[in-house]
This record gives sequence, structure tokens and C-alpha cells, in this order.
Amino acid sequence: MSRIPFENIPASLISCMMQTEQYIKSLNIIDESFMEVMRYRVSMINQCAYCIDMHFKEAVAAGESELRVYSSSVWKETTFYNDTEQALLAWTESVTLLNDTAAQRQQSFTNLNKYFTHDDIANLTLSLVQINSWVRLAKPFGFEAGTYQVAQR
Repeated sequence: MSRIPFENIPASLISCMMQTEQYIKSLNIIDESFMEVMRYRVSMINQCAYCIDMHFKEAVAAGESELRVYSSSVWKETTFYNDTEQALLAWTESVTLLNDTAAQRQQSFTNLNKYFTHDDIANLTLSLVQINSWVRLAKPFGFEAGTYQVAQR
């Protein structure tokens, strides 16, 4: 049961969050389907049931295979992701977990920098900060998993 249902969150807060979403969407740095894989991975790390449900459905609707989505938590053990995607998933974990060492974070950044400019990395980092922000609303407010429908946002 929701503690604060989505529709009861102050409109100004949602407007601010949606402005950031629009900015991120306008960037087109990576394919939307893989952006959803990254969001799904953040949701898995944070154990947000609502977010896992949402981003799994969004990733599949955007054309991502179910296998690649649900395997994102074990991406290091698979061959499903190319080098760029692996660099993105490593950065996703680094930004979300914040428990890696400075050397590990530097290695993750250096690897990502092979594929993206500093501006792109800054914007990709914002997209990860954004999904972490959504998680920090969904979990405390008790958004109900299983209810999300694609194109709801």
C-alpha cells in the first residue's frame, strides 16, 4: 500500500523531476532501450520493486530483449553486452553504489571515457542520479510493484 501515492506527490516536485527527464531524453547519447537497462540495474541495486517492474517493462517495450534486461545484474558473467555497454554498466554501479575505491572509480571513468566525451559522461551521470532520485521517492512512499503500464509517464 502506498504511503504517498504518486498522484499525491506535489505537482511542483513532479514538474521538476519531469523537466530533468525531458532534458535527459533530449540528449540521445545512448539508445533508449539500453538507458532502460541501466535504469533497471539501478533499480536492482536499490531493491526497488516498483522501479524494477517499471524499467523491465520499459526496456522490453523499447526493444531490449528480456534476457539482456534481467541478466544486467550479472553482466560481468555474460557475453550479451558489447564493450561500450559494459563500460556503461560499470559506471552505473560506480555511481549508484558509491562504495568502490578511488582507483576503481578512476578505472571505470577511464574505460567509459574511451567511448564518451566528458560532456556525455556528465549527462549520463545525471541520468543515473535521476533514476536514483526516483528510487528514493518510490521506496519510501511505497509505490506498488506490478501496477506500472508502459507509456504511463
